[in-house]
Amino acid sequence: MSATSLRGSVLVVDDDARSRMALCELLAGMGLEVALADSGEEALRCVLRQDFAAILMDARMPGVDGFEAAGLIRQRERSRHTPIIFLTGAYEDAPSVARGYEAGAVDYIVKPPVPEILKSKMSVFVSLHNKNAELRASEENLRALAAHLQHVREEEWSRIAREIHDELGQVLTGLKMDLKWIADALDPGQAALEERAKAMSARIDDAVRSVRRIATRLRPEALDELGLLAAIEWQASDFQRRTGVRCVARFADAMPELDGERSVAAFRILQELLTNVARHANATRVDVAVGVEDGGLVLTIEDDGRGIDREAVSSRGSLGLLGMRERALQFGGTVEISGAQGGGTRARVFIPLSVK
Repeated sequence: MSATSLRGSVLVVDDDARSRMALCELLAGMGLEVALADSGEEALRCVLRQDFAAILMDARMPGVDGFEAAGLIRQRERSRHTPIIFLTGAYEDAPSVARGYEAGAVDYIVKPPVPEILKSKMSVFVSLHNKNAELRASEENLRALAAHLQHVREEEWSRIAREIHDELGQVLTGLKMDLKWIADALDPGQAALEERAKAMSARIDDAVRSVRRIATRLRPEALDELGLLAAIEWQASDFQRRTGVRCVARFADAMPELDGERSVAAFRILQELLTNVARHANATRVDVAVGVEDGGLVLTIEDDGRGIDREAVSSRGSLGLLGMRERALQFGGTVEISGAQGGGTRARVFIPLSVK
């Protein structure tokens, strides 16, 4: 990227007016927008109002100096990674330079700066800032697309579950009624046909149960009709029935009602975690706890199984863990998993609340 094609805003902080204006003229000639501050305090106010591609800051200023201002800028999430370049006199000693880097500086430029060197360095830092901005925008777009696809899939699962339950269930119920009519119409001496009718009736009953099970797996009725807590309780009972692993769900006394999307996300994460327990943990007990903490829903799942190592937790190839984290991240939430070999596994899910 050439210097003339740069885009972005740069903050110049210097208590010397002539130095500020000289730097402003130099940077404006590169096509950059320049904001000026004459003190550390003013720099902090500028950072609160606007994001910058880079900050040029005098290290020695009265009041809040460059070192203190840089440290405070680094504490703000949005400016945590903004490159800060200190402007210093040639007399700066090694301890002062080290202090600057500790405060968050990425480079030092001696005053008065050599124009070519300053332009070259600013070109690098602003270009990196723009590339990072593009990557963040791309990541946000991908996350939004993933969330949309997830929503579409949930809607499709709900539709299929309703159709399976209503239409196929209705057909099977009709068959059962017709079969009963035929069985009642048989002559007393037709024992073989009676037995065959009973066997067919039993198979229809099995099919009805299968339809209900499949529809429930696609979209539990409890989640839509009774809410998240009832769905979690049902899931714990179903898990225990299917696996033989004791599963106990406990809830805080006062639980707010979540909106539909957050409820679905929390429930699907629970399903995935319990699936992992059944497949990998070799556990004999699972405890599920639901509460509220720091303005969010906290879902904790602990088992007494074989545990999990750090490599598995951080592995990029674990699509199940990645999917759970993405579900929570849609709402600014987190999924944290910890454990040790032979010591069981603990998962903590945090989803900020959105009360209806």
